[in-house]
Amino acid sequence: MSGDSTNIFIFHGTEGHPQENWFPWLKQELENESYNVIVPQFPSPPVVAAKVSEWFDVLKGYEQYINEDTVFVGHSLGGVFTLRVLEQLTHKVKAAAFVGAPIGVQPILNYDRDNSFSGFDFNWDDIKTKADSFLVYQSDDDPYVGLDNGKQLAERLGIELSFIPNAGHFNKRAGYTEFEDLKGKLLDILRAA
Repeated sequence: MSGDSTNIFIFHGTEGHPQENWFPWLKQELENESYNVIVPQFPSPPVVAAKVSEWFDVLKGYEQYINEDTVFVGHSLGGVFTLRVLEQLTHKVKAAAFVGAPIGVQPILNYDRDNSFSGFDFNWDDIKTKADSFLVYQSDDDPYVGLDNGKQLAERLGIELSFIPNAGHFNKRAGYTEFEDLKGKLLDILRAA
């Protein structure tokens, strides 16, 4: 893996891991297109809330792969982390995608836990300047994250919401072991360069 070509990060959510949901499928699909795909394992123990600082400690090991051509994909709490990463960057990245990400709009099933992870006080003006393209996916029957999170996130980023009805939390339980729509939109962004 070189630091020169486009690197795509996929960030899992609460109690998540790199082998769940559509992450292995998307990793393989994008690697078939010659992109480097990195799916870090973050500390996310059951019951005890993870801390955003612990996730940044893990990401430090991948700093050489983060540049203007990088793409971030954050699922659920991984979307919250993506927002925090964008706030801290001193340069732009190519794109950031958010899938079922909570940004503090109730209902959120694990609101207190997610809030203790990093809080929901995002610097939207700064975040908007940190990526050339944004994608936001949300469904109307997500049992963890209410639809208004996706609506407001898309609005804050100045884009249209990618709304997919009956997709739940875009996880394996909702039938998401593949994610063609996300793959297609990411490839459109990557190929437009």
